Amino acid sequence: MQLRSVVAVVVLALAGLCGNVMSVAAPVAGSATADVVVAKLKALRPDLVIEGAVPAPLPGMVEIRLAGGNVLYASNDGRYLIAGDLYEMGDTLVNLAEHARDEKRRDVIAAVSVDDMAVFPAQGSRKAIITVFTDVDCGYCRKLHLEVPRMNQMGVEVRYLAYPRGGVGSPSYDKLVTVWCSNDRQDAITRMKRGETLPPKKCANPVEREYQLGHLVGLTGTPAIVLEDGRMIAGFVTADELKQELGI
Repeated sequence: MQLRSVVAVVVLALAGLCGNVMSVAAPVAGSATADVVVAKLKALRPDLVIEGAVPAPLPGMVEIRLAGGNVLYASNDGRYLIAGDLYEMGDTLVNLAEHARDEKRRDVIAAVSVDDMAVFPAQGSRKAIITVFTDVDCGYCRKLHLEVPRMNQMGVEVRYLAYPRGGVGSPSYDKLVTVWCSNDRQDAITRMKRGETLPPKKCANPVEREYQLGHLVGLTGTPAIVLEDGRMIAGFVTADELKQELGI
């Protein structure tokens, strides 16, 4: 991934952030300084959904967390704002902004009931769990699904969340509703990903909710694999590549 500059021009950078946000959210956690900075930002950009603000790892700065995983950094006096990721230079480069996004993804995924997923359990002793936002018409989602039996053999449980890339009401959405309303989600999603046509089904289902969840954690495409610690792997990986990433 190309290293993004920490320094950005605030007016231009903010113009592209969260343009489709509907409303301003949520209480801010942190110091009185953070509260003051957030209040100023809300006055300037009431369309931004601010989920929280805390003292930043960089002294004299406040870390502001937005819906969708974006992170801003503001000076304590509320005068300057930086749009971009903050890196710590130690033995390696550590993306501190991505670490904050990992924490959010971990907590969001942990709150989803397994009953609302399509689950392919690990064989034998379970060594890891991955949660995958998937579509049935996405070519790389289908390719990844071919790796699932091997992942299960390695002790990895694969949990699918629905993410119709065409949006709510699209043909892919209707197919995912059929999968989630089937008595055997494993069989239904496997057949759909082979390109089979199944009789449409409807029921109370979490597909729309899971689609919105994808936006909440900063999803930009499918497949997207979320590890137990909240790290996200975007795109296709082989079972062996995943094994190396998980260290199992």
